Amino acid sequence: MVAYTPAALKAELHERGWRMTPQRETILKTFQNLPEGTHLSAEDLCELLKEEGEPIGLSTIYRNLKLMSRMGILRELELVEDQKQYEINQPSPHHHHHLICVRCSKTIEFKNDSVLKVGAKTAEKSGYQLLDCQLSIHAVCPACQRSILPI
Repeated sequence: MVAYTPAALKAELHERGWRMTPQRETILKTFQNLPEGTHLSAEDLCELLKEEGEPIGLSTIYRNLKLMSRMGILRELELVEDQKQYEINQPSPHHHHHLICVRCSKTIEFKNDSVLKVGAKTAEKSGYQLLDCQLSIHAVCPACQRSILPI
């Protein structure tokens, strides 16, 4: 897994018969410039781009998020039930996983190289090319545990 530059994205799109559009480049650069640990839904991205003077239609955003996820550039996450969020897919050593509270949706990112190694080894053994390997652990955080315990 490599970090994508606009030139690398353009080359891969061209190889697949697609073209690099200004919208795709804007979406890529936006995700690359987000603070670490930031996850955006399509609606969040649309709003952010509008605030930055880069209005891109929501349907265009949805199509490009899906495409970039399938290409392994973005990670599609379901941190909250029925709400897809996205983040840049970082190569190792920045690759990470998520611990999510099922009550308040607080999310903690953590690293575990063994998860990635098992995913890569399994993919390779079956002739697959690994695009992403993610582990999401659903639990109840300490604050929510305290709020549900009887006093």
